[in-house]
Amino acid sequence: MSSAFERVARRLEGYRDHVIELERRLTAIPALDPASGGDGEAKKAELVLELLAGLGVRDVQVYRAEDQRVSAGYRPNLVARLPGKDRSRALWLMSHLDVVPAGELKDWESDPWTVRVEGNKVFGRGVEDNGQGLVSSLCLARALVEEKVELPFDLCLLFVADEETGNDLGIKHLLEQHAIFGAQDLIVVPDGGEPDGGVVEVAEKGILWVKCTVKGKSTHGSTPDRGINAHTAAAQLICKLEGLYRRFDRRDPVFDPPTSTFEATKVDPGVQNVNTIPGEHTFYLDCRVMPEYRLDDVLDFIREAAAEVDRERRTTTVVEAIQRQDAAPPTSVEAPVVQALLRSVKAVYGVEPRAMGIGGGTVAAHIRRKGYPAAVWARMDETMHGPNEYAIIDNLIGDAKVFAHVLLG
Repeated sequence: MSSAFERVARRLEGYRDHVIELERRLTAIPALDPASGGDGEAKKAELVLELLAGLGVRDVQVYRAEDQRVSAGYRPNLVARLPGKDRSRALWLMSHLDVVPAGELKDWESDPWTVRVEGNKVFGRGVEDNGQGLVSSLCLARALVEEKVELPFDLCLLFVADEETGNDLGIKHLLEQHAIFGAQDLIVVPDGGEPDGGVVEVAEKGILWVKCTVKGKSTHGSTPDRGINAHTAAAQLICKLEGLYRRFDRRDPVFDPPTSTFEATKVDPGVQNVNTIPGEHTFYLDCRVMPEYRLDDVLDFIREAAAEVDRERRTTTVVEAIQRQDAAPPTSVEAPVVQALLRSVKAVYGVEPRAMGIGGGTVAAHIRRKGYPAAVWARMDETMHGPNEYAIIDNLIGDAKVFAHVLLG
């Protein structure tokens, strides 16, 4: 390991109180989307700008996405750059400023907007999602400044808005309106991971949520010949849709689970009494589809299966895609950002990390769609969005060390 990295790592180890203070100040500002009753991220962005100015970071740009629903009139996206010897490439650390609502206050053991420290954990809404990424990034910048380290290439800290509600005013706005990334850049999104830090996320499945409304004819339970049981037809269709697993059966060990998944989940309320045959039954499918398959082909399979059941049962089925996110091109396991993270995680945490794909969607997908390799990584318990969300203090410091190793190691 380089002497510069070792100096920065030692400096970071003394930041426990600083980590707590940063989490406290950031959490006290509920950066909520207006759809959730909030006023956006402007006040939190002002705090981040203040913290960067205190470090002497002068190269900071603010990209505003107009939003008249919030008092500032815009949603802020910040880019802070610490220059290195090689200005042609950069390590990007991307975190998001917004958080989700606290949810049911009765489920919290303390005020969600006031950080509570318990041993090696800080509790509060947003301390992990994405306070962990925010704080580890800011701590790395502070350690580099205090140690007066000459960087081999640029370090860019990216703080975006609107991650929790669609990204239209955050990373998607930046990618569509501003050319911020370069072809040689290493892009890390510290917004997901495993408790041991052993997974570097490099790919995502396509996401398709499907609503199936089966329409028959309601009648009294004692005269089934006078009706068409939509519930029975829906059950038959659900069983037929298990054929999705056979039709789209490609396996890839990079993913966990290593196949596409097609599961019937939610059911809308139907008839309330036992002695009525339902004339309508609505159920939903959650499909997580391997990147090699087209979501249109999945929809075609579902519609064909529904048509077969309709012909047999004399029902009419409406198939609707209520959420769709086509899979982004995966980041190669051999990409420089992935290889750098694998080396650095092993060096700092002593685990043997592995590159993997996931079934959920992350903000990195938008970056990959624009042709930039990006990796999602952090060491966390993933308590995000639930009551009593927490972040582990050692993880915030350790993650900053990993990023320092990517830069200096």
